[in-house]
Amino acid sequence: MPVNEEAHPSKRPVRMVFTSRAGGASSSPYNSFNLGDHVGDDPAAVAANRERLLRATGLDDIVWMEQLHTNTVTTVGAERRGMTQPVEASDALVTTEKRLGLGVLVADCTPVLLVDVPAGVIAAAHAGRLGARNGIIRNTVNAMMELGATPSTMQVLMGPAASGRNYEVPEDMARDVEKHLPGSLTRTTKGTWGVDVRAGLVRQLMELGITAIESDPRCTIEDTDFFSYRREGVTGRQAGVIWLEG
Repeated sequence: MPVNEEAHPSKRPVRMVFTSRAGGASSSPYNSFNLGDHVGDDPAAVAANRERLLRATGLDDIVWMEQLHTNTVTTVGAERRGMTQPVEASDALVTTEKRLGLGVLVADCTPVLLVDVPAGVIAAAHAGRLGARNGIIRNTVNAMMELGATPSTMQVLMGPAASGRNYEVPEDMARDVEKHLPGSLTRTTKGTWGVDVRAGLVRQLMELGITAIESDPRCTIEDTDFFSYRREGVTGRQAGVIWLEG
């Protein structure tokens, strides 16, 4: 059977991946592919896991963030190559640099990967309840537009995260998020008030003019293939990574 060279993964202009908790070096309760270096895990195990991720992606560099549930977006470039320290106090990264991975760490929050292929602009964002409420994705889209991106040609992929059917919060909190992120208010399977961050983000993205949106429906709270802070408390972090091919 002939090989379609144009369809080969190496020919794709952008790559996006999400990790699970399987296949790493960390011990319980971080077992086993924990990529978070701020959760109390053995630093050597985290370093080994991050090195494995680099080998699996074929990248030399992945830029990480000091995620603080802010709505702050940072544009990065070649100056980040070779640096191991995370970008300070930022919950989204944007770049036009080829072969520079942008990473986001989560354990129930929504990892959001964005790209405008024609413009050559990508972003990775950490959209927890608070960050999503305060506009982290809107700010990320605006930062991409400053680099030449256009909503009509942008694509968005959201990874596994806490689902509305399991993300239980007090009614006043749920209504507050709904006020700032319409479409997020929901009821859980228990009949209690809940927040569906991904549903709210889909609505927000469409209002911004972005229609090419995909969302992984898996719920980190109920799916033990993923780390979940809500389910486990002390736990690791999985990642979403995006990069432009050279």
